[in-house]
Amino acid sequence: MDRIDTVRLARFSGARADADASSPAARRDAPSAGASSGRMDIVFIENFVGQTIIGIDSSEQHVLQPIRMDLAIGVPSIRACTTDRIEDTINYAAVREALHALLAAHGVRLLEALAEAVARLLITDFGAHWVRVSLAKPAKFDDVAAVGVRIERQRSDLATTGSGLDAGLDSYASLGKGLIPN
Repeated sequence: MDRIDTVRLARFSGARADADASSPAARRDAPSAGASSGRMDIVFIENFVGQTIIGIDSSEQHVLQPIRMDLAIGVPSIRACTTDRIEDTINYAAVREALHALLAAHGVRLLEALAEAVARLLITDFGAHWVRVSLAKPAKFDDVAAVGVRIERQRSDLATTGSGLDAGLDSYASLGKGLIPN
């Protein structure tokens, strides 16, 4: 992580303090009581390589190809720094396993859509508050080392798009409304 990342994360963490603390989203996104305001810890995975089917060219749609991934997963003050317990941090072995499962079943064609799916996975299933996902297709072209995409997402991005976990549950809950008479 370079100096720019540190400044960006400090600014992101400080912005959370301005949120309305009474809202459910603010309480869910707020750092734990033991965390210092403005501090973000990063768990990272570099050069993860998995196999998947991805691409818009017909030649890519039926053959597994390598995807290289770098992840930065931000959480306020990781408790494991003081507790030394795996339960108090992002378990990168579990993240690795989930990534392999996602690569086997994602069903998208663009790296951008796959990067978004990875970001959502990290935020919803692993409790990340901020993520940076870099995906690359190594050697896609003979004269280029890799092509790819890098995205950054915050937990609040999922809530504002209306397509986060809460929105999905609301849709599911209203599925049977009105079918049973009062």
